[in-house]
Formats: sequence, C-alpha cells, structure tokens
Amino acid sequence: MWAAFATRHSSPTFAPVRQVHFRDLGLIDYATAWDLQTKLFQATIDRKIANRNLPEQEQVLTEDHLLFCEHPHVYTLGKSGKQSHLLLNEQGLREKGVQFFPIDRGGDITYHGPGQIVGYPIFDLDHHFTDIHRFLRTLEEAVIGTLEAYGIKAGRIEGLTGVWLDWNDPFKARKICAFGIRASRWVTMHGFAFNVNTDLSYFENIIPCGIADKGVTCMAKELGGLVDMEEVKNRLKLELADLFDVELIEG
Repeated sequence: MWAAFATRHSSPTFAPVRQVHFRDLGLIDYATAWDLQTKLFQATIDRKIANRNLPEQEQVLTEDHLLFCEHPHVYTLGKSGKQSHLLLNEQGLREKGVQFFPIDRGGDITYHGPGQIVGYPIFDLDHHFTDIHRFLRTLEEAVIGTLEAYGIKAGRIEGLTGVWLDWNDPFKARKICAFGIRASRWVTMHGFAFNVNTDLSYFENIIPCGIADKGVTCMAKELGGLVDMEEVKNRLKLELADLFDVELIEG
C-alpha cells in the first residue's frame, strides 16, 4: 500500500467557493458515459443561452460537474486524429475485445480501460477563467501533484499536451496521463485518462496520441506493484479542488 503525503492547500479565503457536483460512475460503458456528459454539457450551454434573455436577477447559475470512471477496453479517436494510428482492423478489435469510437474531442487516438482513472470535467469556465490552455495546464498540474505524493516526479514536454515522466530525456520520456477536451461557449467536456493500474499492452495496438517515438507508463509499473485506486482518486480530487478553488460535493 502506498500512502499519500500531506497535500497542498490554498490560503484561507472568505470569498464564496464554487461547488462542483462530483460522481464516481465506476466501471461504465464508454457510450453510456459519453451520453451522460453530453447531456450535462448541452444543458449547461442551454442554460447560458437562456440567461442571455433574462434580467440578471432572474438568471440561473450554471452548474459544474466532475465525473470519474473506468471504461471497459476502448480506443477513442479525436477529431484531429488519424485512423491509421489504430493498428487493428475490425476483426482485430473483435479478437481483442476492444471497442472503437471516433469522437468530438481534440487530440488523436488513446486507450481507456480498467485500472485507469478517466476524468470528465464539465465546467463553465466563465466561473473560473476563460482560457483553454490554462484549463489544460491546471488539469495537468493536478495529476503532477498527485504523482508527487507517491514519489513520482512528472512534468510537461513543450508542445505536447499530457503528463510525462523523464520529460527532459527524449529517449526515456513516457506519458502517464493523456488529455483531450471539447469546449463550446466556454463549457468543457471530455478530459483526461490517468494510468494507475492500467494494462499497458493495449497501447501496443495504437500509436498513442499520434506520437510514435515515446512510450506510455502507469503508476503500478513505476512503483513496482498495484496501487489503491480509491486512494489515488481521493488525492486527485484534493488536487483538483485546490487548484480550481472549488468544493467537490457528492451527487
């Protein structure tokens, strides 16, 4: 068992803290989770549009949501990705028991599966900061902080989204968390895939994120044994709440 160390906390503030509705969906089919986050995403956009035509005192604040889950084996291809980065044909996918979805997020191809924390923040950035790059960097920082608590040093590679180990060494650099989002009217969906106890062999059937010259890893591989998923989730939730200055509420 790997124990987390003391967390970073922001200085006390008397300003109202925005609440984020948190749900851990457990192991859930990709299409079902995609449908849920799409409904939350569209409801937030619809609320913003409706507010435009209302007096300020009658406007209803949008809500933020954070979903955690794991998926059965699936490859997803972002709208800017190349299908040639999937190295299996339809028969190969069936034999491996893996689903495949072209989807509407940014980025290229990636893998989701058991032992991986997939996070979907459906945030109205008008209540945080209207800067997509800052949003991605903040998500990355939450993962970097979580890894730091387990003694794993992680960082970024300039020009490449994601969280990397040995990021300063082009021959050893390996990705431990991938990111890809969609945003409209400053509302976000999709998010990140954080490899904790992930079966890395499934990455051999794709060119992960379209990057052929760098590897992937997971916490279990780096630490030499399985990690408590719930403990990692709790630590990650603390990091996200701290960095976005929000309160996560269940439900």
